[in-house]
Amino acid sequence: MSRASASSPSGGQPLLATLPPQALLVHQAGSKVALTLADAQGTGREVLITALADEIPARYREWVERNRAWVRQASGGRVGYLHLPDMMSAGFAEFHRYFGSERDRDALLVDVRYNRGGHVSQLLLEKVARRRIAWMTAHWGQPTSYPDEAPAGPVVALTIEHAGSDGDIFSHGFKLMGIGTLVGQRTWGGVIGIWPRHKLADGTETTQPEYSLWFQDVGWAVENFGTAPQVEVANAPQDDVFNAPERNRQLSLAMNEALAAVQRNEPTRPLFGPRPGLG
Repeated sequence: MSRASASSPSGGQPLLATLPPQALLVHQAGSKVALTLADAQGTGREVLITALADEIPARYREWVERNRAWVRQASGGRVGYLHLPDMMSAGFAEFHRYFGSERDRDALLVDVRYNRGGHVSQLLLEKVARRRIAWMTAHWGQPTSYPDEAPAGPVVALTIEHAGSDGDIFSHGFKLMGIGTLVGQRTWGGVIGIWPRHKLADGTETTQPEYSLWFQDVGWAVENFGTAPQVEVANAPQDDVFNAPERNRQLSLAMNEALAAVQRNEPTRPLFGPRPGLG
């Protein structure tokens, strides 16, 4: 990239190490911006883009897709992958964006790292806990599992110290319900919930602790402690969590744990015999 042009006084300036594209795109959200791009041979071309107000969603999608592609390639297509950024509407939507396809692989890896919490953990735990016990067939249709939307094989969850609130609860519930192996680091430890309902004149809101959680195995002890994984692994300083999944030992170990679970309990596929008569 050699130059950025925009409908502002900052447009048409060459980019330098001290003047990155982001500096010239300030206050340009939603605007049409012309960029002059140059390849390694110096050949230039101009493109017209619409500046985003926030690049985080695009970078998050790239991170998720990079992880998913690596897990699929490294496992030989046997392990599915999905990430839960929170336990609110975004996390609920993210779960259903991928679960429909990823659940049909031999194992499923649910990544709860950096989960910001919310309130839908019990809905998602109920789905990943389902086990296929039968199949429904219909004329001219593909067989569907019973119960519906159930994973084909074992499920592994990956969590870290940056998963909190309902991320704590999902991680501990996953372990307590015996759904599969919990891998990673001990979670944040903040499960006393709040309700942001008191607004001030300047538009801000106040909260206060209102909801606490007691578990059958540890009582109140998830608060201020978190939940410990069954397989502990920490990323080293040289590991690249965000750009190189192959150098992310937490992700690698969780995927290997999923493959090991498949070897211990190979998923069964339906071998339908002759259909019963109507008699």
